[in-house]
Amino acid sequence: MTSPSFSPDAVRRLARLARLSVTDADVARLSRELEPILAHVRALGAVDTDGVAPTAHVSVDRLPLRPDERAEELDRELVLGEAPARAPEGFVVPAFVDEG
Repeated sequence: MTSPSFSPDAVRRLARLARLSVTDADVARLSRELEPILAHVRALGAVDTDGVAPTAHVSVDRLPLRPDERAEELDRELVLGEAPARAPEGFVVPAFVDEG
C-alpha cells in the first residue's frame, strides 16, 4: 500500500472546488486513492502521440437518431417547483466559470 501523497487538506480543498461534501473517512480514503489515479494520468501523458492528429470527438459515420416526435408537455409550475432555485423565466443555475 502506498503512502498518501495527497494531504487531508489537499483532499478537502479539491472537494471544496468540486463542491463535494466529504466526511473524515472520505478524506482518508481519497488521500490513498488519488495517487494511483494521478499515476495513471501521468502514464497516459507519457504515451508517444507524435503523428496522431488531435481530435475533439470520435467521428461516427451514422448516428443512431430517432425522428423528432412531439410529446406531452410538462407543467411549467410543477417543473420549476422542483428546482433548487428559480427566476420568473426559468431555472437559476450557478456560474461555472470563476472569473475572480
